Amino acid sequence: MNDTQPRQWLLEHLRLGHALCVILDADGEQPMLQALIKNSRPDQYLSVYSKTLIADLSEVGPFVFTFDNPNDKNLQELLKRPDSHWGWLASLPKGHLPKLVGHWRERLIVGERPHQAVYRFHDNRVLARALAYLPVEAHAAYLGPVNSVCYWQGDRWEHIDNSSPGIHPVPEVPLWLQVPTPEQQARATRRINARRFLLAEHLDAYAKLAEHEDPDAWLRATLDQAEAWNWLAPEQLAFFLTQRLQTPTRTPTQWQAREGESPEEHFERVRLMVDFWQGEASL
Repeated sequence: MNDTQPRQWLLEHLRLGHALCVILDADGEQPMLQALIKNSRPDQYLSVYSKTLIADLSEVGPFVFTFDNPNDKNLQELLKRPDSHWGWLASLPKGHLPKLVGHWRERLIVGERPHQAVYRFHDNRVLARALAYLPVEAHAAYLGPVNSVCYWQGDRWEHIDNSSPGIHPVPEVPLWLQVPTPEQQARATRRINARRFLLAEHLDAYAKLAEHEDPDAWLRATLDQAEAWNWLAPEQLAFFLTQRLQTPTRTPTQWQAREGESPEEHFERVRLMVDFWQGEASL
């Protein structure tokens, strides 16, 4: 695997006087995270999730590290295994680390409670799909203060320069949230967000479920059923997960889709039925 291109990119941006950054996905990279922390000053790294609504997940969320040595042994190890999807590289003006982290914190949480999701900007696959989809004029609002990014795209290294680095407001309708997601990645993201929703909103019921069955297997089966019914909107998933916790071993037969019923009609019928059973509506 040839790391010539990222090395050339690193040397060029070092020559230009930029700070070099590693955006690291700490989930699955704990040994690397600890090695980078050990070899960095406190002002050289920040956790993106800290001081946000998901601060309790900061240890497994993205960290941003700045460095000025392209031969750093930890960096070289990362460059040798780009297909492990550890994150990506960025360059930015020196001293702008807090601005970069603030930029992504503003774009981190998608949606409104209780139907929120986390935007996984630190995943190189997410970044690559967004940059391939966005028009050039939308890159600045997406990349913020960075001058350039370098990332692994499937089977090769790519880099894109930001034509207008700086602090930009979040657009009313962020185009990067409209990027089509490959189904395998969409399933993985739904599973991550569903688990976070259960831990945040229904911790006791989810813990009780774990006393009797494998919670991961239950979650996979529940999401498979939601997918089969095409109940994939945040409101639909939150409703289905919440109700299934009350009857974790079976789905009521009355919930099955009827012939000719659209997913929206199916969901609305079941929602009204549940409201009626709970004394909140009349049929």
